[in-house]
Amino acid sequence: MYKVLVVEDSLTVRKIVNKLIEDNPHFTCDLCENLSEAQQALEKSHDYLVAIVDLNLPDAPNGESVELALSHNVPTVVLTGNFDEFTRAQLLDQGVLDYITKESRYSYLQVLKLVDRLRKNLSTKVLVVEDSKTSRNHICSLLRKFHFQVHEASDGLEALQELERHRDIRMVIADHRMPNMDGYELIKAIRHDRRWQDLVFIGLSANGDSVLTSKFIKSGANDFLSKPFYHEEFYCRVMQNLESQEMIQTIRNSANLDALTQVYNRRYLYEHGDALFDDNAQGKKVIVAMIDIDNFKFVNDSFGHKAGDVLLQEFATLLKYHFPDDLVVRYGGEEFTVVSVRPPKVYLSSLSAFIDAVRSTIFTNHKFNITCSVGVCAEGHPCLESQLEVADTRLYDAKRGGKNQIILRDAAPSTAQFA
Repeated sequence: MYKVLVVEDSLTVRKIVNKLIEDNPHFTCDLCENLSEAQQALEKSHDYLVAIVDLNLPDAPNGESVELALSHNVPTVVLTGNFDEFTRAQLLDQGVLDYITKESRYSYLQVLKLVDRLRKNLSTKVLVVEDSKTSRNHICSLLRKFHFQVHEASDGLEALQELERHRDIRMVIADHRMPNMDGYELIKAIRHDRRWQDLVFIGLSANGDSVLTSKFIKSGANDFLSKPFYHEEFYCRVMQNLESQEMIQTIRNSANLDALTQVYNRRYLYEHGDALFDDNAQGKKVIVAMIDIDNFKFVNDSFGHKAGDVLLQEFATLLKYHFPDDLVVRYGGEEFTVVSVRPPKVYLSSLSAFIDAVRSTIFTNHKFNITCSVGVCAEGHPCLESQLEVADTRLYDAKRGGKNQIILRDAAPSTAQFA
């Protein structure tokens, strides 16, 4: 849970901000009504994600509360009833994240949106590609202020190497004019690789030529900024593009994720699972496991369907923990599928660890233990469907053979056990 410092002398505003922020389960607020209380809170705690600070307090009429929060290196958002262009520019130059006026409920929703964005940014990687060290350092400092994980490259070729090393990079901000590979060639290379189709790309250039802008956009860039840019515009473009990407991902997830367990559904498995066999042609072996919770009907009958739903959620969470790099699917009911291209010994080691974890875990608030049965197909097959059929047959061999075991081969369960 992340802590948010709220410094505001108005009780009504404090209550509104506190309610909106704490409705999000990721956050808790420390509320202060004056500079003195804020000083005590900051001396007591050094782990605030952000401070929401009123510009003018009775004991701090000239913005001393803002200076206080910034002096403790806490990212700061100013919330005030007065809008003044000079003061706003001054505060942004001081290093505050944003300056928001108390005009309406929408203003407070803006605060909430910004706070949640900062939380998401902690796990969001951005690659800055710029041959000018001065310009690159400036862009990186702006991003780090908003809690992004920042990676750097000095040209397009270095950028591609960095993307290979960190495949979870979600955004690239690249200058146009660079040695070895410029920004235009970089975006074309990125969009030709299907792994990076959803990567957000923002182009930069000191040349304000509109033809260059359209050239970037047509080649696959999401946005384009002319240098020099004011940092407020920079933040708006970055945030809006990330939010658009997340919205697209949410839409996809609604079609591809199982609503209860939040792992992939059967539809996604059949639509995308065969793509793994492209790797198979390059020497990577596809392994399929069918996993079924033993005696699930007994759980529903004894504790109710709600307990059964919670069990499925906790079981799926355990699967995702033990198979973070594999395709985890709810195949139907209490049956799950894990598809992998990892080396067989490594995969089977994870499977064995998972079985042990299931046996030792206490599930739901009813505090009961369960076991599961597993059928595995590690032999080469021309398509995913045939491997699923073999793994499913072995799963039922495991169930008939006494449950709570893994079957790897077409043999009697008593002689083909791996546990």
